Amino acid sequence: MTHPAFAPDTAPLEVLPRDLSAYRQGNTGIDYVHRFESGKPGPHVLVNALTHGNEICGMVAATHLLDTGVRPKIGTLTVSFANMEAYNAFDIDNPYENRQLVHNLNRIWSPEWLDGSEQSPELRRARELRPVLDAADYVLDIHSTRAPVQPFWVYPEMDRNTALAAAVGAPAVQLVMPAGRFPGTGVLNYGRHGDPASDSGGALVVECGQHFAQSAALLATDVTLRFLAHLGLIDAPANSAPAAPAQPFRLLEVHMVKSEDFTFTRPLLGFEVFNKGELIAINAGEEIRSPCDNCTIFMPTRMPIVGREAVYLTEPM
Repeated sequence: MTHPAFAPDTAPLEVLPRDLSAYRQGNTGIDYVHRFESGKPGPHVLVNALTHGNEICGMVAATHLLDTGVRPKIGTLTVSFANMEAYNAFDIDNPYENRQLVHNLNRIWSPEWLDGSEQSPELRRARELRPVLDAADYVLDIHSTRAPVQPFWVYPEMDRNTALAAAVGAPAVQLVMPAGRFPGTGVLNYGRHGDPASDSGGALVVECGQHFAQSAALLATDVTLRFLAHLGLIDAPANSAPAAPAQPFRLLEVHMVKSEDFTFTRPLLGFEVFNKGELIAINAGEEIRSPCDNCTIFMPTRMPIVGREAVYLTEPM
């Protein structure tokens, strides 16, 4: 389905899902969660893939760790495939539609959702994964984007996360999320990972590029290896992406789709820049205008679905 106000999906399907049933039986008592302990002191690092069912670059990185027998020299490594029900719902004729089945698994990590009475595949899985997040000192949550835009880090605005992204290196672009501006509660905001008073650890999302691009799968694997190497769990990989000066953007506003007639003033993919006051979109008859000069677009929706995110407005830091 296409819409004149939305950029069409034209990216080729270079990397597709594979059967992951062989990875279901982990060693933690939780399906699709694998843990390896070195027996030596060190951090507990979680590599989390498939928070969204069609963001398969994380699957490539996670299976690389398992298939090549990566084991930590120090500390503990946990590898998790998160939303397997959504992943298994992939339809090659509608490859963007299995992001989630009911709830966005990256928005429900609050006590209200996790301890509430509502049920869904995503809530069930989040409740299963709580002890996995509780145990981790560091989290790498691997994602991708619907449009072929440059990769970027995303993290709650805390010094420990900024330092971690800088130390791991590429991608250079960073989307910094101040408290209170992110819709819902994401994986990185769960428990102590979202607590600014915590003085250790760190949690990052890496957006590796377009969902089905080979380049996204390669970057996801490279970032994962660099993340583990920085924390001392493995040796530094050869021929890794070089470090580059950080290009941080701070989130200003997130707009949710209020009606099916939501429309952008022109098709957007991400990283378009608007001047202060410039009209960006119409949302249920309300104007969304740029709050500042050099307002930069992140993650514009591919189609308006009421209740889901429409667009992130940011400013360069």
